[in-house]
Amino acid sequence: MTRIETPWGPWEAAPLAEVVALMSGLTTRWWVAGGYAIELAVGQAYREHGDVDIALPRQGQLAVRHLLKDWDVHAAVVPQTLRPWALDEVLPEQAHDIWVREHPDGPWRFQLMLDETDGEEWIYRRDPRIRRPLAELTVEQDGFHRLVPEVQLLYKAKGPRPKDEADFEAVLPLLNLAQRRWLDEALETEHTTHPWRERLRRDP
Repeated sequence: MTRIETPWGPWEAAPLAEVVALMSGLTTRWWVAGGYAIELAVGQAYREHGDVDIALPRQGQLAVRHLLKDWDVHAAVVPQTLRPWALDEVLPEQAHDIWVREHPDGPWRFQLMLDETDGEEWIYRRDPRIRRPLAELTVEQDGFHRLVPEVQLLYKAKGPRPKDEADFEAVLPLLNLAQRRWLDEALETEHTTHPWRERLRRDP
């Protein structure tokens, strides 16, 4: 795993299998997100990962906080800041990014993302016009759930970095017509124009 320095301490991501094993103790819905969600869809490793992203509906926040009661957990309540997340604290709505490590002197090991939902519908936090049934948001693989690639690519489409472009290139040939159409329409809703849209419209 790559070690990354940040103003809040170094990142040294835990192996995905270890994070999945830990999260298996959570009885509420959760899924693997980020670059690993794309890699799992592709079916093979093609780049290094600096972090591990786990997402869950906001309603499950206290359950996951109690699961991690022995870990050092911080939330980004204000952008570009981190502060400790108390065990029984309900985070404010603007908090969706959470960093986790074993102890205060250790590196950050994985990240939690709180997603918005309305009943059985997922809501894209950057543009609530974009929604999707929770039943269609993830797929089960190897005993756990991962975010479907078209939704993960929507997150990555805002100012795509080289690793986001690599993820798009890797998974694009595997997207079927329905997946391409969904992402194209979501990009049109959020961005109007986006360089990925033309490539999505080509024949799979």
